[in-house]
Amino acid sequence: MTDAPVVAPVAETPDEDVHEQKAVRLEKRERLLAERADAAGGAYPVAVPVTDTIAALRERYADLEPGAETGVVASVAGRIVFSRNTGKLCFASLQAGDGSRIQAMVSLAEVGDESLQAWKDLVDLGDHVSVTGQVISSRRGELSIMVSSWAIAAKALLPLPNLHSDLSEESRVRSRFLDLIVRDQARETVVARAKVNASLRRTFTDRGFLEVETPMLQVQHGGAAARPFATRSNAFDADLFLRIAPELFLKRAVVGGIDRVYEINRNFRNEGADSTHSPEFAMLEAYEAYSDYNAIADLTQDLIQNAAVAVSGSTTVTWADGTEFDLGGEWDRISMYDSLSAAAGRAITPETGLDDLRALAAEVVVEVPEKVATHGKYVEELWEHFVKGSLERPTFVMDFPLDTSPLVREHRTIAGVVEKWDLYVRGFELATGYSELVDPVIQRERFVEQAKLAARGDDEAMRVDEEFLRALEHGMPPTGGMGMGIDRLLMAITGLGIRETILFPLVK
Repeated sequence: MTDAPVVAPVAETPDEDVHEQKAVRLEKRERLLAERADAAGGAYPVAVPVTDTIAALRERYADLEPGAETGVVASVAGRIVFSRNTGKLCFASLQAGDGSRIQAMVSLAEVGDESLQAWKDLVDLGDHVSVTGQVISSRRGELSIMVSSWAIAAKALLPLPNLHSDLSEESRVRSRFLDLIVRDQARETVVARAKVNASLRRTFTDRGFLEVETPMLQVQHGGAAARPFATRSNAFDADLFLRIAPELFLKRAVVGGIDRVYEINRNFRNEGADSTHSPEFAMLEAYEAYSDYNAIADLTQDLIQNAAVAVSGSTTVTWADGTEFDLGGEWDRISMYDSLSAAAGRAITPETGLDDLRALAAEVVVEVPEKVATHGKYVEELWEHFVKGSLERPTFVMDFPLDTSPLVREHRTIAGVVEKWDLYVRGFELATGYSELVDPVIQRERFVEQAKLAARGDDEAMRVDEEFLRALEHGMPPTGGMGMGIDRLLMAITGLGIRETILFPLVK
């Protein structure tokens, strides 16, 4: 007995061919429903025999010698991804959802002429089947099931793409279900994301944090500088917003006495989409009473490094392109103003006038719309121009301009800045952290200034949130807080773009 070569699906199937293949498969579906309903449940049975997973058999019989027979009968199910029908012996490769595969060998001697012919006539690439038979190793050493009986588990009406040809990125994100079938990296990314989330929760649990849930539908948006999605509630006869951040509700929880709190949530921002931005994204936010932005930076480093170890077994991760990237060690902490001054070749401080900043921006062709043209906005845009692209290693950029950070406490020793950091990895912003503003009087003043910006046309400015201010007026302890994009954390660990790290990204 020898293995026959396998045949893969065609690389690119023209629409007319797909139509023809679907018509043929629909005829087979009708035959299955008519001829095999009693014996095998037709084309879509409610259940099929399964005693073992393919992965479990591969692990159990990893050392089986070529040509060996186990005497063990097993039933497994999977999708047919390769197939070859030759005379009295047919071969198929069955793939489980985790990507593990086993060979099915359907022979005349084992199943009889009628069953073998039915396999040849009714089974196609892409079909889910259940096979029952002895576990063996073929002469070529391929772990196999010598089939004694089989059943269709689900009839596929459309052909699979070629397993040997890469799908385009557009095809991958539009048809992620196909991507998961044909590409190991797609499945591995889903597993990596699950490991990351589990690791984050373990780290928080070990530190005594509680996970909570806050509203996605909000009467008033806030917690970040972003443009919201608006919607309407018929039940409440009110305009509502999809949340741009959970911050203001998590802070309410701290006021209420939940001193260490976090949430892994979905946020929605009605803004552009590119390689690092998605209108819908997953985010982690956490707040710790009696802490500050330095301690929160330590926590964030631990969260990310533990997640890297959970996925890769080490803080040195391997990206999809094979590049190794070191997330270990202590990460640098640099000043926004100092690093900007060094890169620009001139001193830029919180006292630098708007005219000087405007002149520098014009000199290096950095544009800031007049409706948002503040000292802080110019400083941040200039910093991105001069410094951002040079940050490859994980780096905390510390101490931001006051007027762009309305929810952050003023620096304890440096006038004109706030105790805020942004964490940059591979040149993109991964997380942000604060010493939170807890003085309700100053917070109201900041909200009023934001409202003025909103009146000037700044769609990202916050509004005065009276309910949040009322919570602060009941007393919020000194608190450190952080926010991090889960999708971007996957980018840092896997080296992929944001649309690859999101299982089903929004596409037009």
